Amino acid sequence: MALDVDTCDHLLSTTRAVRRRLDLTRPVPRRVISECLEIAVQAPTGSNSQNWRWVVVDDADQRRELAALYRRGGEAYLTGASERADASGDSQTARVFSSALYLMEHLHEVPVHVIPCLSGRPGVGAGVTALGGYFASIYPAVWSFQLALRARGLGSCLTTLHLGFEREAAAILGIPEHVVQTALIPVAYTLGTDFRPAKRGPVETITHWNGWRD
Repeated sequence: MALDVDTCDHLLSTTRAVRRRLDLTRPVPRRVISECLEIAVQAPTGSNSQNWRWVVVDDADQRRELAALYRRGGEAYLTGASERADASGDSQTARVFSSALYLMEHLHEVPVHVIPCLSGRPGVGAGVTALGGYFASIYPAVWSFQLALRARGLGSCLTTLHLGFEREAAAILGIPEHVVQTALIPVAYTLGTDFRPAKRGPVETITHWNGWRD
C-alpha cells in the first residue's frame, strides 16, 4: 500500500516540542496513551532486545513531586540560558527558553507524564558503541510515541532535566535499580493544531557527501 507522502511529511515536519500550548485542563484518557504506546513499540530496537519500559504518571501528587525534581534540575540552567538568549537578540532561541521556563513552572499541571525507560543498565565505562546501541533502543520508540500523539491532537516534549535526580524519581515511582529512566515526556491535548515547520538552515550547509568538506 502506497503511503500518503504529503501527510507523512506534514506529520514529521510539524511535530514540535510543545510547551506553552499544552492544554492543562483537559484530561487525557488512558486508552489514548495505550494506543500511542502500541505504535511506539513497533520501532526498531537494538539486537531486537525490546527492553523498553514505560512509566505513565497521571497521579497528581506524583506529578507534583516529579515537577519539583525537574525544577531542581533545570531552574538555574533555564533561567541563565533564557537571559543569554534575550541578550543575544536571537528571537527564536529566546522563545524556546521562555517556553521551557513556562513548562518548568507548570509541569505539575500537565495531565500525564510519560517516562520511557530501559531495562538493564549499561556497564560502567561503556564506550561509544555500547552507549550508542543502548540509547538507540529507546529513542526511536520515543519519537514514534510523540508522532502518534501528534496524529491524535496531543502535544509532547522530550525533556531530561529530572535525570540528575533519577534515584529520587525512582523512589517516588517504585522503579527498580536495574531500570534506567531516559526522559520525561509531558503529554496533553494541544491548544490549537496549527503547528508549522520550524525555521532551519539549508541542509546543503550541514551535509557532507563522501567525506567531510569544510
